[in-house]
Amino acid sequence: MTVNVVTPDGLVYDHHATMVSARTLAGEIGVMANHAPSIFPLAINAIRVKRIEGHEDWIATSGGIMEVRNNTVSIIADAAERERDIDVSRAERAKRRAEKAIEEARETKDSAEFDRAEIALRRAMNRIRVFKH
Repeated sequence: MTVNVVTPDGLVYDHHATMVSARTLAGEIGVMANHAPSIFPLAINAIRVKRIEGHEDWIATSGGIMEVRNNTVSIIADAAERERDIDVSRAERAKRRAEKAIEEARETKDSAEFDRAEIALRRAMNRIRVFKH
């Protein structure tokens, strides 16, 4: 099957695979060839792709939508980075900024800012996990 990942910046990933693993809002899912047509909302997490030649690719996504149809898995996300493209020092800085913003939001009791900072923290931690996998 073909797997592609697209963001507003363009195509991030396009390969043939035997399996795709992802975390949806309802839990983990594995997709193999001839999977029933489906659409899944994705959580902020890693997408794992087992390629035909046996290699595994990891992609950090900021959530999004995964559509499975006709042996094609299409993932549309606001942001996605392949493991090899992640700037881990930038992700670590984003993590520290998010942690600081969470503390400030707690002190000021700003729930909207707390929610934004928590999402930023999850995105940064996901990128770090994918890089270190």
